[in-house]
Amino acid sequence: MPRRIDHLVICVRDLAQAALDWQKLGFTLTPTGVHPFGTSNRLAMFGNNFLELLAVTDAAAVPPAAPDKFSFAAHNQDFLATTEGMSMLALHSTDAHADAARFKADHVSTYAPFDFGRDAVLPGGGTARVAFSLAFATNPAMPGIAFFTCQQRHPPELFWKPDYQRHPNGALRVIEVVMSAQEPAAHRDFLERVTESEAQSVPGRLTVGDSCDRITVLDPAEIARRLPGLAGDTSPRFCAARLAVTDLDATKRALKNNGVDFEMTGAALLIPPAASHGLALEFVEQETI
Repeated sequence: MPRRIDHLVICVRDLAQAALDWQKLGFTLTPTGVHPFGTSNRLAMFGNNFLELLAVTDAAAVPPAAPDKFSFAAHNQDFLATTEGMSMLALHSTDAHADAARFKADHVSTYAPFDFGRDAVLPGGGTARVAFSLAFATNPAMPGIAFFTCQQRHPPELFWKPDYQRHPNGALRVIEVVMSAQEPAAHRDFLERVTESEAQSVPGRLTVGDSCDRITVLDPAEIARRLPGLAGDTSPRFCAARLAVTDLDATKRALKNNGVDFEMTGAALLIPPAASHGLALEFVEQETI
């Protein structure tokens, strides 16, 4: 079964400042969550996926990586050594341990699955223990970024809170992740294996998934056309996220009221990566999807 987008990991150097900036963009964020491996996060949650702002907050607690052991914290620490932005894409899972076994059988990766838990702060101020299992996949042709499947091992109501899913900018969910690559078609096999979806390829563009859960890989010319200001970006990396909103006019008003600059590119409202810590954001009205 094709995998849907679970969440995007967006690495930032200063979590408190990033939270202020993303709140200015019209996102409601969860209280800070602290991981047992040296990172902390705040989430912008939607109906069934979310954005994760993540920072390394305790470097001494970051575990080292090993050939068969992917270190989530070390990967993001290395990413932040050169830039901010989206470092990882998580896909939904119901059994991450089975995913890790499948990745190994399909020669996608040989990493062991990773289990962990943390306390989540509830809207009323209390806490609940939430637990996750992850299965990682990397590709030497895509250095510096990573993919993983994410299984939530707790009752859904402990994590998905309506109070955290209402956003002043009207965002409903992430519907697409945009990547750059010199030759998009060169990454077809890996992405099909990780997502369990069939890719479609045309010159300059590769797409995996359907219109509401899609990964799109663009070459430099297509990046320049779709994302003005990112021309010349050729290394494989995550460039933008597209989100569906209830009412694009209401999104415009919310951003203008907060003094946020944006531009319209066709039917999409584009926020440049400088305003969102390295990841361009596109907002489109749900009815246009």
